[in-house]
Amino acid sequence: MAQFPPVMKGLSAFLYGGDYNPDQWLHQKEIWRQDMALAKGAGINTLSVGIFAWAALEPREGEYHFEWLDEVMDLMAANGMKAVLATPSGARPMWMAEKYPEVLRVNRMRQRELFGGRHNHCLSSPVYREKVKRINTLLAQRYKDHPALGMWHISNELGGECHCPLCQQAFRDWLKERYGTIENLNAQWWNGFWSHAYPSFDAVESPSPIGEMGSHGLNLAWRRFTTAQFCSFYEAEAEPLKRITPDVKCTTNLMSTYDGINYFELGKHLDVSSWDNYPAWTSDRRDAQVAARAAFCHDLMRGVGGNKPFMMMESSPTAVNWHAVNRLRAPGILMLQGLQAVAHGSDSVQYFQFRAGRGGSEKFHGAVVTHVNSDRTRVYREVAQVGERLRAVAPALGSAPENRIAVIFDWENRWALADAQFGLNGGDKGYEETVLAHHEALQRLGFGADVIDENGDLTPYRLVIGPMTYMLRPGFAERVRAFVAGGGVYVTTYCSGWVNEEDLCFQGGFPGPLRETAGIWDEETDALDETQRNHFTWQGKTYEIRDFAAVVHPENGAKTLATYRDAFYAGAPVLTEHAMGQGLCYVIAARTGSDFLQDFYRFAASQAGLRPLLEAPPYGVTCTRRVGDGGSFLFVMNTVPQQNTVTLPPCAALEDGTPLAGPYTLAPYEVLVLKE
Repeated sequence: MAQFPPVMKGLSAFLYGGDYNPDQWLHQKEIWRQDMALAKGAGINTLSVGIFAWAALEPREGEYHFEWLDEVMDLMAANGMKAVLATPSGARPMWMAEKYPEVLRVNRMRQRELFGGRHNHCLSSPVYREKVKRINTLLAQRYKDHPALGMWHISNELGGECHCPLCQQAFRDWLKERYGTIENLNAQWWNGFWSHAYPSFDAVESPSPIGEMGSHGLNLAWRRFTTAQFCSFYEAEAEPLKRITPDVKCTTNLMSTYDGINYFELGKHLDVSSWDNYPAWTSDRRDAQVAARAAFCHDLMRGVGGNKPFMMMESSPTAVNWHAVNRLRAPGILMLQGLQAVAHGSDSVQYFQFRAGRGGSEKFHGAVVTHVNSDRTRVYREVAQVGERLRAVAPALGSAPENRIAVIFDWENRWALADAQFGLNGGDKGYEETVLAHHEALQRLGFGADVIDENGDLTPYRLVIGPMTYMLRPGFAERVRAFVAGGGVYVTTYCSGWVNEEDLCFQGGFPGPLRETAGIWDEETDALDETQRNHFTWQGKTYEIRDFAAVVHPENGAKTLATYRDAFYAGAPVLTEHAMGQGLCYVIAARTGSDFLQDFYRFAASQAGLRPLLEAPPYGVTCTRRVGDGGSFLFVMNTVPQQNTVTLPPCAALEDGTPLAGPYTLAPYEVLVLKE
């Protein structure tokens, strides 16, 4: 069984709260006491403070004002609350930019940016690193023994990149360490193409529209370097905190599938992973898709943190202010949003924001306490109901999903696919949407799944799915082979095994090192435009194909299970099965709809000896399981605004112990938490 300690020091409960900005109310401190009463009334036990407070903490260089934060921390302690205390590096004060312009980022056009926005700082700047270290040290020294201190929140939503001379030199140093010699770099990047070989490392520049953008090796290296920069900066930020408060965990809030950082690498540095969840709920049956994406992101963020309990650091209690259409949360959605995070392994439900500010770009963003400053709003009442429910399901705290299915989502593979602009089609290859489609098909069938990258351990699983693994990172194909030979079921697709970790094409036929395991040779791939379709029939049912159709040839005893109906490659395999050792490898050679994926994964899961958590859930109903010392907890969620009837296994409602089994009708957006 998986059982983990509390994610926050001194709090054995689900973390419940949100982002709080008392520094915006320094001239109306009476608001702070109102906030404490309103927070307690909603069942809130944590507040994230200090996230963008650098100007309030250090209004002029070397002049520190912690008195206001002392008052807030004391108020929180007096009201039984814990602080997720932030370092303020997410938005540094103007005096720093004026005195030390090197802290300002340089964009891809090699222009120094003006002060403004957030995260407009250079990660390589010695000045910025020293200023961050100084204020973080002071925060740790001042609050290390404060009873309200529960966790450190490092910066906020890390992202972006800098192309200044300092970062260029850091990039070159990173390249020297990775490649050793410029000759090796030129060979690995295939720089004989267009006569783009570099004479020395000093000649390398980061990608730019006014310079080199066509070198896939350069583009990949820059993204890897940028990830390394963020990992280094995070470690530098956390160093004084870990040294002075070694028993207080550190995290930073991630942004689901954000493209700019390989979160699996950054996740290695986090004590607990956390992320900001903002589903675009529609209040109609489309919410099933909205919930499916949120579920995928929860599983991904749990995977980034090593499949331990994670934190939903932000979510909105009602409409945000930045979606194309900012819909209110219909009654029941807020409960679903919070408990869905818990169902997928979160030990927290937190909001942005607790109190709405009077000005700035987020003054109309959803908040627990709105401008009416009252506990009589619908949103506040629903927030209080979620807090009450979280207390009732506390036995599930510290437990974690124990899934036997994994879906692979790999940032470096994604980067390489995005750069393949001259193959398949000229636009987005749909990698993220494809992985999500495979994950969603499993949800629709009642299966839970982990999300890992190509470096992930395959041994805990019976079924592993690798959609569009275009880039095979070192050792991955070998581990897939061992997984299948040992009895696992592996599923791969079109556009897999084309290039190595430097984006160089494999010689000898695709899918490269996966060819023997897959049992096919992938000769060529047809790209279909939006008007074109192909079809195939499998187990008596006909399915549609769109976008991509690979022409493959079975080898080494692989069996053809279905063939193309149309085009000049009609009769060629579209679905194959290859037995190797004790296991099986399936190849889905074309992009299909969700109908086929659901039918196929019902079959593949049975081949792997797996049964769903819930038999035949209707559209909109999903389920997960968390397992810990307190038992096994089943979460059954109706993600649509219509009733749905499910067949429950023998279990009991966790909150009151009511025995349940057999048919049960879920109300719109209802979430059941059951003890098996």
